[in-house]
Amino acid sequence: MSCPLFFPPVWYIHLQPLLRFPLTQVCGIGAQRSSRLCLYFDPEIRGATGPLDIVFVIDSSRSVRPFEFETMRRFLIDIIQNLEVGPNATRVGVIQYSSQVQNIFSLKTFFKRADMEKAINSIVPLAQGTMTGLAIQYAMNLAFTIQEGARPLHKKIPRVAVIVTDGRPQDRVTEVAAQARNAGIEIYAVGIQRADMNSLRAMASHPLEEHVFLVESFDLIQQFGKQFQDKLCASDICNGIDHGCEFKCVSTPGSYRCVCPEGQQLHADGKTCSKCKSGHVDLVLVIDGSKSVRPQNFELVKQFVNQIVDFLDVSPHGTRVGLVQYSSRVRTEFPLNQYETAEDIKKAVLKVEYMEKGTMTGLALKHMLEHSFSEAEGARPFSQNIPRIGLVFTDGRSQDDISEWARKAKESGITMFVVGVGKAVEEELREIASEPVEQHFSYSADFSTMTHIVDNLKVNICPEEGKGEIEIRSPCECEALVQFQSNTVASLTRPLAQMTARLEDLENQISNKK
Repeated sequence: MSCPLFFPPVWYIHLQPLLRFPLTQVCGIGAQRSSRLCLYFDPEIRGATGPLDIVFVIDSSRSVRPFEFETMRRFLIDIIQNLEVGPNATRVGVIQYSSQVQNIFSLKTFFKRADMEKAINSIVPLAQGTMTGLAIQYAMNLAFTIQEGARPLHKKIPRVAVIVTDGRPQDRVTEVAAQARNAGIEIYAVGIQRADMNSLRAMASHPLEEHVFLVESFDLIQQFGKQFQDKLCASDICNGIDHGCEFKCVSTPGSYRCVCPEGQQLHADGKTCSKCKSGHVDLVLVIDGSKSVRPQNFELVKQFVNQIVDFLDVSPHGTRVGLVQYSSRVRTEFPLNQYETAEDIKKAVLKVEYMEKGTMTGLALKHMLEHSFSEAEGARPFSQNIPRIGLVFTDGRSQDDISEWARKAKESGITMFVVGVGKAVEEELREIASEPVEQHFSYSADFSTMTHIVDNLKVNICPEEGKGEIEIRSPCECEALVQFQSNTVASLTRPLAQMTARLEDLENQISNKK
């Protein structure tokens, strides 16, 4: 039986592609929609909608005009009217922000919709700047505390923050949003009209397609609220059944689906995730711990490392992983032969302490070559033909010479990948990277957008032929096609650039003769 359509089809086309709701939905088993909430009668699904602790974080900066703020106010009220609120049901808090943050009411203040509506109608916009990071910090440190009415984490009541904004933050949101998510807060980012999509993606929880929304007009935000309500209306089916998901189960209205870590794909069984099982490698990660990285970003670097570990088939006879950190000196965090499982490696990565000094990248390459890839530290003998891969991460210019040791590392048979962020110098990155350079070096403008690099590394680090075990891959397989495309693009990019430069030089010579 089809659920009612809650918005006209014309409205849907005004939303950006990230809003991927179907125009019709199929009701779950035994599901009915009342005017207030979704009710599930299937005995295998425990509870109705399930309680939430939800805090709305509302942008009231000067760019939000009075009539637009009224629309946003109506959006809040409409969503709250469709929640089952109460001390033992869903609790609601509202804060507004501009250059400062103001608590409108906390999770413990009201348990009746009428009281919440009255408080929302009384909000006076702050009409100043747009300090979204400050607002997220406030929500994490105050709004979601037990003192303000949030239920203890052990009760497993979902903590949900809905950020509604119309502009670009004037402060940094990436680090504080990551901290909030790590603290157990699920973040939805709703952008309106002028909102910056990159900032929305930096704030929101994963998967981004389910947590990032861009509504092109304030006129549409109230209608959007009806569909957004469905996201909060679903029963948490994952908690009520044996779902069998290898990584994570995500509840959907009347059903559920399995998801994989970033950089992995779901297998055809809908349960298990892909890993780099096409071959075995000895992989040493060399991460920049210099002062310019900063502590918050260093935590993001560690998360990035663990996303890489997630797609590797780690074992003593499979892939081995070592980690080196460098600043003004170099420190082996753990050698190739210390950990035998991905989980142990990820735990060790999270315990790594930030050095916070200079940037001696050349010294780090020397250490990697002379120590990290030695048999004493777990590298397998050359006779076993196991690929040796070095992955260097840096955010700035090296304070020593890298040329000699980058060359020696590659001459010794190590395949060098390099990831640059922020103020990293492209010339140095290219000098470290193996040939073809375009296939072995990646760059990200800031730490918040590093995650897109993982997929590229997955394609390139996983060898097509594991030298311990050879897996014959079909040329029609998706991953094989992606690899072929990547290799082809990489092989063509450099000659095309050289040809373009040559043509420009010829044109200049002709112009000069005239």
